[in-house]
Amino acid sequence: MGTVHARSLDPLPMQGPELGVQADDLDLVEPEHEPQQEVLENKDVVVQHVHIDGLGRTKEDILTYEIAEVFRAKNLIDVMKKSHDARQKLLRLGIFRQVEVVIDTAEGVDALPNGLDVTFEVKELRRMTGSYNTMVGNNEGSMVLGLKLPNIFGRAEKLTFQFSYGTKETSYGLSFFKPQPGHFERNFSINIYKVTGQFPWSSLRETDRGISTEFSFPIWRTNHTLKWEGVWRELGCLARTASFAVREESGHSLKSSLSHAMVIDTRNSPILPKKGALLKINQELAGYTGGDARFLKEDFEIQLNKRLFWDSVLSASLWGGMLLAIGDKPTSICDRFYLGGPTSVRGFSMYSIGPQSEGDYLGGEAYWAGGLHLYTPLPFRPGRGGFGDLFRTHFFLNAGNLCNLNYGEGPRAHLSKLAECIRWSYGAGIVLRLGNIARLELNYCIPMGVQSGDRISDGVQFGAGIRFL
Repeated sequence: MGTVHARSLDPLPMQGPELGVQADDLDLVEPEHEPQQEVLENKDVVVQHVHIDGLGRTKEDILTYEIAEVFRAKNLIDVMKKSHDARQKLLRLGIFRQVEVVIDTAEGVDALPNGLDVTFEVKELRRMTGSYNTMVGNNEGSMVLGLKLPNIFGRAEKLTFQFSYGTKETSYGLSFFKPQPGHFERNFSINIYKVTGQFPWSSLRETDRGISTEFSFPIWRTNHTLKWEGVWRELGCLARTASFAVREESGHSLKSSLSHAMVIDTRNSPILPKKGALLKINQELAGYTGGDARFLKEDFEIQLNKRLFWDSVLSASLWGGMLLAIGDKPTSICDRFYLGGPTSVRGFSMYSIGPQSEGDYLGGEAYWAGGLHLYTPLPFRPGRGGFGDLFRTHFFLNAGNLCNLNYGEGPRAHLSKLAECIRWSYGAGIVLRLGNIARLELNYCIPMGVQSGDRISDGVQFGAGIRFL
């Protein structure tokens, strides 16, 4: 809860020789703590003043929204709770490195007998901060260097420069973030970036140079993001042995797209949840705001988690998506879906399911993937209550399919095609949770339903990432 200091609302009883009473002559009675606690909880108080000490470049008007609820507190316990909530909101702004709360009796000529003053003692972040860390993606790692200018204009704005060098991707970008005063969940950001990635499963190299703007906002229990992105894409072959289908895709293209994402997330943890559900829906429309890439793309993700007996968890997940070309031009290899690997359908090599040409995987225009998982504590629970709780035993059953569709055949034919030649796998392994950042898996996999052209990884398979089927 942080540090919350509170002084007694009642004056201390006076005693001593000056009053003609000796302490030894008093018949002291042990106070009863429970009735006193009840009095404190029910005693009406009024928060008369709220002070914020330690402000430098921060404008006071943006903080007014975050502390307004403190004035509505009716008793001491309510004051402490609302002060704690206000402290969390102030920290969430990302402009303070420390926030302490002091609750005291009101002072001054207008002080009421039951009046309180609440003081937030803050320490602002430096005008410029740097960071160095490592990041785990879907079966890849990267080193990240960052330079941040927090609270640049005094109202929780943030300017960030970031450089990332990874095993498959190198990027750098400049971003500006601006929240709406009083509604931090409603925020606007603009990003300028360059990303160079290598995709060995397709013998492809891609360089993106682009700009994007995002507006995020909540509606009831859902979180929404509206995004426009304009990107200049350059595709090239990663190896001389690249297939003709990949060489055909090489060259330059422009994509201008509008997208919308909706998320409902009630899970207790995004990495290894024990309860809750996730629903994520994405739509992207490209071509109507310019560029030569024209398509409509839809995909979704569903996850359900249920705690069972003996601290075990049953988890079920379902992914799916469809890509529809607009006009006569076919879809690009960099816009299609990919499936397979330790983070999706286990037992197959990374993105090695579906259409391929001479060993290069070209992706598909429609896919689905489902998983059923049982997570249990380690046998005999070594290290219980400490490091051992980061490990879980993992039993899984995965299935999925990815293909291209003839959109003139109708929905029933599409579903029939996705139901053909289903790849599936099962196995068991160990999962290590790395805080709420990422997780590692070491599984023994048995792939089934293997089709011609698929590349399997039977036996022991290692996976690292933040998004798993």
